[in-house]
Amino acid sequence: MNELAFRIRGMDCAEEVAALKSEVGPLVGGDGRMRFDVLNGKMTVTLESEGAGEEEIVAAVARTGMQAVPWEDHVRQGAEAETAWARHGRRLMTTASGFALVLGFAFHAYRHGVVDALAGGDAADHAFPWPSILFYGLAILTGGWFIFPKAFHAAKRVRPDMNLLMMVAVIGAVAIGEYFEAGAVSFLFALAQLLESWSVSRARRAIGALMDLSPTTARYLCPTDGDIEEKPVEHVPVGATVLVRPGEKIPLDGEVTKGSTTVNQAPITGESMPVSKAVGDEVFAGTINEDGAIEFRATKAANDTTLAHVIRMIEEAQSRRAASEQWVERFARYYTPAMMLLAVAIAVVPPLALDGSWYRWFYEALVILVIACPCALVISTPVSVVAGLGAAARAGVLIKGGMYLEKPARLKVCAMDKTGTLTRGTPDVQQVIPLNGHTEEELLCRAAALEASSEHPLSRAILRRAEALDIHPASAEDFQILKGRGAEGTIEGRRFWIGSHRLLHEKGGEDAALHEQADHLENAGHSIVIVGNDQHICGLISVADEVRPESRQAVADLRAAGIQRIVMLTGDNEGTAKAVAEACGLDAFHAELLPAEKVDAVTRLVEQYGEVAMVGDGVNDAPAMASASLGIAMGAAGTDAAIETADIALMSDDLGKLAWLVRHSRNTLNIIKQNIIFALGLKLAFIVLALFGLATLWMAIAADMGASLLVIANGLRLLRAARTA
Repeated sequence: MNELAFRIRGMDCAEEVAALKSEVGPLVGGDGRMRFDVLNGKMTVTLESEGAGEEEIVAAVARTGMQAVPWEDHVRQGAEAETAWARHGRRLMTTASGFALVLGFAFHAYRHGVVDALAGGDAADHAFPWPSILFYGLAILTGGWFIFPKAFHAAKRVRPDMNLLMMVAVIGAVAIGEYFEAGAVSFLFALAQLLESWSVSRARRAIGALMDLSPTTARYLCPTDGDIEEKPVEHVPVGATVLVRPGEKIPLDGEVTKGSTTVNQAPITGESMPVSKAVGDEVFAGTINEDGAIEFRATKAANDTTLAHVIRMIEEAQSRRAASEQWVERFARYYTPAMMLLAVAIAVVPPLALDGSWYRWFYEALVILVIACPCALVISTPVSVVAGLGAAARAGVLIKGGMYLEKPARLKVCAMDKTGTLTRGTPDVQQVIPLNGHTEEELLCRAAALEASSEHPLSRAILRRAEALDIHPASAEDFQILKGRGAEGTIEGRRFWIGSHRLLHEKGGEDAALHEQADHLENAGHSIVIVGNDQHICGLISVADEVRPESRQAVADLRAAGIQRIVMLTGDNEGTAKAVAEACGLDAFHAELLPAEKVDAVTRLVEQYGEVAMVGDGVNDAPAMASASLGIAMGAAGTDAAIETADIALMSDDLGKLAWLVRHSRNTLNIIKQNIIFALGLKLAFIVLALFGLATLWMAIAADMGASLLVIANGLRLLRAARTA
């Protein structure tokens, strides 16, 4: 298999995509081997070892009236390689068409009056002045400069599209002497195409801005001589120490090794407030260092950073089209030929069957052709989807395609992992309970001395608490690990032990009050660490993976957003799972699940409720996310496997974004429906007006252009959605 990518100049909507599929598809083994990114004007084809070559594909694209440039050449040459004509030709020709149309109308109005110019000059004594005909002809030529070649190729392929509709309408108007309306149709359609191109470019810039987030160079300490070097980020080795001054962008992902600061992570995670960073904290490429100078160790290569993944996923997202986009494309495939047949019927049937005027019904057929243009319908959905994807990316919610943008609106159930999703993912000391005359500081000092060499998560939690309180324990001598139960050692000449509730039972000394207190903490989901010596119990330390502060509110917001059932799936024990479920206000929980059992649980939910989302962050969550209708990963702390498997990633680990995502998805679907209903409704209204002889060509094209403008504006409203995230 071999993949070839091309930059397609002139590809702005689904109509061009359909033309490319028709012309290039047979060369590459079917349009299933073709992927399109309209946003970046990119076409990717997958070829067999023996198939069409690059030159044949370029020639096939040229037959559609568009131009193909190998993607590598496009990237290498950059925007400078495009000629001024390629960048500004459409705008120049549209402006020239409008200017010529105004001059033609002005000359006609000057000679015969505004009313006669608008009426078209039917009367013999008010015929079109020849300068007006000349200017109208120029308006037709310049307005159709980019339209007529595509229309010609559509006619050759016997596949009618909106370009062919417009060309037939313009030629028909000229044939019956309606020069003004022919010029108006040509100009207004060119203007609609220009606006469509502009709307796609705007959405392209909104997402393409991500490309400019990361600096192209980085300063790092050369490992050989310690000198500071500045080189392109792709040349900075993993493990190098990178320096970042206040106000600069962080060039790579890494871990802070020196200094402290606050970092604006909004470009990656959507967080509105700067985040404090100190030694050991993670930083992301593309974020902004605000306060202090820091050094960090690069942990990922330039092409493997979180930002690089985000950019790649957004690029790939354009090829995963929403269901509504696919519906519109299928509809337009049959709609356009049907409208041409209707126009032919209107032009022929009334004169033959009802002895009607050939002129009148031919004119009404032209009106039908103009208003039938599917431009507004075709552009309405992709603009809305791209704007919705862009707004979500700016809000820190990475959606991997239009098909996944629509799914949250239909969710019935949300299943969540516990650790790292509803909880922080790292156990912390919750309570320190000294007994028998000991103080909290003394209890933590003894515990830290005995846990100093352990890598167990509970031990690390105790050591972090001791460090935070500036407690410096003495070393434990004659240290001995009690396998599976705890440890013991001599501290300042006295023997101490530390361990679980089980070790306490072995050592003895547990009274009813202590047993009740320990049981209460364990039932609340805490792990108990007990410290004692040869005389008595020194105290208890409870450690738990703390529930995120926003979890309960996030669950309530999801329920308010219309999610019927919210369930937790965890591998943790029953007691801990129950405590977390109650703290978060969940509807149900399933505990002690292996990864395969999580998949089974999700499958049962899908069978019972239909549309189910799975939210998780770990490798063990990836299979369950793949089994759900929609997989959502906690992106900032999540593993690469979870993020790659998921359909959506929350880059800030903010569960509150889940309810926003559901509302955003529903808003996007509503706007798409509004656009489709409006576009089709307007066309139906004009068809009725045409049948009663109340519509004119210029009214039809003005209405069509107005519809295109309105659906574009309505779709681009979604770009503002990030502000409410």
